Amino acid sequence: MNETALTVHQTARPHGFPTAEHFAFVESTLPAPAAGSALVKNLYWSVDPYHREMMDDVPGGFALDAPLEGRTVGRVVASRTPRLAEGDLVFHRQGWRTHAVVTPEETRQLPRFDGVPLTAYLSILGGTGLTAYVGLTRVARLREGEDLFVSAAAGGVGTATGRFARLLGAGRLVGSAGSAAKVDHLTRVVGFDAAFDYHDGPAADLLGKAAPDGIDVFVDNVGGEQLAAAVGALRAFGRIVRVGTLSQYNTPDAPPIRFDHAGFVEKSIRMEGFLVSNYRDLQEELYEFAVPHLQSGRLAPDETVVDGFEHIVDAFLGMLHGRNTGKIIVRDRTQVPCVD
Repeated sequence: MNETALTVHQTARPHGFPTAEHFAFVESTLPAPAAGSALVKNLYWSVDPYHREMMDDVPGGFALDAPLEGRTVGRVVASRTPRLAEGDLVFHRQGWRTHAVVTPEETRQLPRFDGVPLTAYLSILGGTGLTAYVGLTRVARLREGEDLFVSAAAGGVGTATGRFARLLGAGRLVGSAGSAAKVDHLTRVVGFDAAFDYHDGPAADLLGKAAPDGIDVFVDNVGGEQLAAAVGALRAFGRIVRVGTLSQYNTPDAPPIRFDHAGFVEKSIRMEGFLVSNYRDLQEELYEFAVPHLQSGRLAPDETVVDGFEHIVDAFLGMLHGRNTGKIIVRDRTQVPCVD
């Protein structure tokens, strides 16, 4: 193999929204696997909202001038371990690079399901789908007929949450998004009963119109004003599932949002956050739940696919500015379907 390898490094800490100047593409010779490891050519890359938080100077965050991490699907192209054979498709977390040397312990070999595309392992069957599944089944403990509100509902976790909630028997589904086109996608394609563009007015008023009888569960990807609105709309014994805080990732100086703290007591509201990394043991359960629905057509992944590793930074920045619908995935050009 005479190829060279490309990696993406973070070169500076952003304040507010990052730009392309905060990253650099670094070329190197193709790495060779040591004994007990394998070389993987990466084929699909995930860019996620949590990457923005890791760009800051926080514990466990990205180191400057070093390859970034991220969820990735690739194919083993050279191996020096019997546990990884050439040609195996694997999931690992050494993303943001074209090639990675991994050990078997750092990978998960991917099962192949008829009719399920490889991109699904980074969207509806990957960390995005697992986040939605855990949030509904373990944190919210959603019951049939309960009404649900999802913020950032047109993103990867948001669309997966809506689709899973419908399959789990949820009642009324309400979502928020950042444009009229995304609102239309939620109601026309994903299956939400109502949705609103959060730019159109105070979140409490918009949620009140979309869910006039209140909600039982709020899956929160945003925080801020929409969290405050949901506290007011929740019924007795309502639950808040805290997934992320998109409203604050790029606006660190924004003032804190005020909400009704007394309502937590008076309505017996429970709020719980979680890290999906603590629920990796549920991966097979997610497959058992989601794959039959994918194969039957009852479940469809919502994905925005960007072609070419050279566009991974652009894809990430576009995601932060809300230019995607569903999960955004970068695809190696060798995987682009041929058009006759």
